[in-house]
Amino acid sequence: MLFDSSIRKELARSFGATLVVLVTVVMTMMLIRTMGQAARGNVSPSDVMLVMGFTVLGQLPTILSLSLFVAIVGTLSRMYRDSEMVIWFASGRGLSSLLPPLLRFGWPVMLAVAVLSVGVWPWANRQILELRVQYEQRSDIDRISPGEFQESANGRRVFFIDKDSPDPQSASNVFIMTTDEQGETVTSARSARLEVRGGERMLLLSQGQRLETRHDRTGTRLSQFDEYSTRIGDAPAGATDESQAKTRSTLRLLEDPQPVYLAELGWRLGLALAAFNLVLLALGLVSVNPRASRSGNLMLALFTFIVYYNFMTLGQGWVASGRLGLGTYMGLLHGSMLLLGACVLAARHNQWSLAGLLRTRGAGA
Repeated sequence: MLFDSSIRKELARSFGATLVVLVTVVMTMMLIRTMGQAARGNVSPSDVMLVMGFTVLGQLPTILSLSLFVAIVGTLSRMYRDSEMVIWFASGRGLSSLLPPLLRFGWPVMLAVAVLSVGVWPWANRQILELRVQYEQRSDIDRISPGEFQESANGRRVFFIDKDSPDPQSASNVFIMTTDEQGETVTSARSARLEVRGGERMLLLSQGQRLETRHDRTGTRLSQFDEYSTRIGDAPAGATDESQAKTRSTLRLLEDPQPVYLAELGWRLGLALAAFNLVLLALGLVSVNPRASRSGNLMLALFTFIVYYNFMTLGQGWVASGRLGLGTYMGLLHGSMLLLGACVLAARHNQWSLAGLLRTRGAGA
């Protein structure tokens, strides 16, 4: 049908433009957030783009749902303003007859939302966690940057080296401050090199001195040395914490029905259900009043989307705390939204109104 193809083309243009804008905004926000995490030492500066990419990938289900919702609202609003909907109604077609072309356009998007939320969302979270764990559990030597004071993994040592050396296993003008239960030690050396002895990494300092301060006695002890070695322990390779709900695969969530895992499962399935409910809500809620602002429909759509997703977050917290079961949560939220969308669409299709129902009841009485 010519009308179906034309509306799908317009929906595609609106959806593409909205998706580009939303992805750009989210990428900018995630870039600022990730750079802040890198500045605080939570992620490696070299992994900023990777973390940002995985974060945006994990947020794609929400972005796609919002883009589809806004595209439908914008397209139908334009059709109302240009009186195309008047012609559609005058030809004997109702509002519900627009649902099939909308679903034919939206089903690939809804399928993508389901795949991303069920499969890609936990994978992206797992990749982000692995990058963070690898950075946090790197060895003390790997943490050192020339010209910067750097704290060790356990927080008991502070390192400083003056400048780069042609040999990556050596450095010059080294400063190490160690704090433990016994006291504080400050060690400085003219040069240092890294060696492996008996499977352990050892830092060999040359031509330096040690200044020791003990808690159990007064005064300090100063000693000089030609060569001094200290062990630099390697942290084990970090593995993902599979106990975290966001990093678990959907199949593993089903195998372990704890409340926190059921809450995460409800969130993932809810993203796919919300995409379909939003299509019904967009079709039922959109109408244009010539005296109202053109942005009224868009503001109503954004408000509806925000309220819906806030209820999803609230329900997820209730399921995780055991206050609601997963089935009850899914039925109350997504079932009621589906029923609301169907009722609004039926009322708009049959032109029901509260005033009309009151007049009919008054005439019957």
